[in-house]
Amino acid sequence: MNGEVLAPAREEDLAAAIAAAHAAGEPLAIEGNGTKRALLRPVQAARTLSTRALSGITLYHPQELILSARAGTPLPEIEAALAERGQHLIAEPPTLAALFGVAPPGAPTPGIRPPTLGGLVATNLSGPRRITGGAMRDHVMGIRAVTGTGEVFRSGGRVLKNVTGLDLAKLLTGAHGTLGVITEVTLKVLPAPAASGTLALRVASLEAGVRALSAGLGSSYGVSGAALLPQGTQVGAEGRPGPLALLRIEDFSESVAYRLGRLREDLAALGEVSVVEQEESRALWAAVREAAPLGAADEEAVWRVSVQPTAGPGVVAAAGLGKALLDWGGGLVWLAGPATPETHAKVVAAAAAAGGSFTLFRAPEPLRAAVAVLPEEPAALAAIGARVKTVLDPKGILNPGRMRAGS
Repeated sequence: MNGEVLAPAREEDLAAAIAAAHAAGEPLAIEGNGTKRALLRPVQAARTLSTRALSGITLYHPQELILSARAGTPLPEIEAALAERGQHLIAEPPTLAALFGVAPPGAPTPGIRPPTLGGLVATNLSGPRRITGGAMRDHVMGIRAVTGTGEVFRSGGRVLKNVTGLDLAKLLTGAHGTLGVITEVTLKVLPAPAASGTLALRVASLEAGVRALSAGLGSSYGVSGAALLPQGTQVGAEGRPGPLALLRIEDFSESVAYRLGRLREDLAALGEVSVVEQEESRALWAAVREAAPLGAADEEAVWRVSVQPTAGPGVVAAAGLGKALLDWGGGLVWLAGPATPETHAKVVAAAAAAGGSFTLFRAPEPLRAAVAVLPEEPAALAAIGARVKTVLDPKGILNPGRMRAGS
């Protein structure tokens, strides 16, 4: 952790702290509860500015499918409020607690805080439902935030069509706190499905698994999750060795049962089939969301590679690592292996050869400081980003170097 931690309880005090840092030219490490502090490059700053004291739901209209909350509001508090009204967060955002060595939401671990809403939006992480429900960014309707000069601003609003000019709400989503400090978020939410069921197919290879996932996603049965688990994973009925393709259907119980039955008939020729229902299905996808089946050891580095689904198996083969997990129909590839520059170079080369992008998601601090954790941006896009950064954070005091060295 970076030195002194500032955790103002009021937005105006947070803005004043940023204004003072701007005047002094002092960098700040920006975070919520710090659960993703080890994500991307380490930030060198004498002080940390946390939004954890800016907490609480400020507006919730279930009938209008709208929720607003301050940035430091813990994820379990938001999920509990939504669950009371039969609703949920559309993007199924992961906490990745196991990967980063922090307590999962609701865990009674003294001294460890759960992820916050601001952190979820700032990292723009989405779960298995990304393939049908969209990314976290797609459901951010508005934000309040503070620029690197200490100016408070609002972007978007609390209705579906609210954007004019530059959409700063979308711009700050996924910016990792480098463009502004989010203080409040307004999200679109949706009714949660009453039932969940999963079709599990034991397949001969990753390539066969991706074909099965593609067949399920291309069907008319409304698949909301499509993942490929590692070799030998056991789910439901005992299966032979081989990867396991998972296809999830969510809706009311009768519809889920009917659609699973039809999908099972359609895909029976592709592999050994079993069905996982209700709470077991939900637990299975909660594990996929958190990348638990990857089985990454504490000392290993973790990468995420984004490619076209058909290219996923090739990335796994080219990287040559023993641990892999494919989500989003094969388009999101999780990899775990030795935390060395040589292994990182292999993953980067595999992503580039497949026309995809990579993220060094978790690694020891020396490695994260020494290598690129994200691909270089095209020159034109980098120029636009630099101009936006100059306007919002002219002295570059917010999370400097978090995403790329020198930015």
